[in-house]
Amino acid sequence: MAQRVTFRRRNPYNTKSNKIKVVKTPGGKLVAQHVKKTASRVKCGDCGIALAGISTLRPREYANVSKTHKTVQRAYGGSRCANCVKERIVRAFLIEEQKIVKRVLKEQQEKEKKAAKKTGKK
Repeated sequence: MAQRVTFRRRNPYNTKSNKIKVVKTPGGKLVAQHVKKTASRVKCGDCGIALAGISTLRPREYANVSKTHKTVQRAYGGSRCANCVKERIVRAFLIEEQKIVKRVLKEQQEKEKKAAKKTGKK
């Protein structure tokens, strides 16, 4: 008959956080080894693609790792992918250009109004 294996921690239920792997020791006994949860890749906040250059860890483990494992050397390094950052930069540039164009058009209209008033008075 097969040897029984029991949980080694206080939690007696087969939950997601209490998974075990049965391992045979050199002495021939079967022992339960608790398995940690697998970490998921860090995702881009805008598009949801996994970020390259950032280590895959459980959330609490990031506290024990150096900054180079958590970010990349770019604006929005550890939270947005390169394409989304590029889109943000282009969008901001186009918005600023649009504001400048509006301002120039408004100034031209004011000049035309002034010119029309001057020619109307004479």
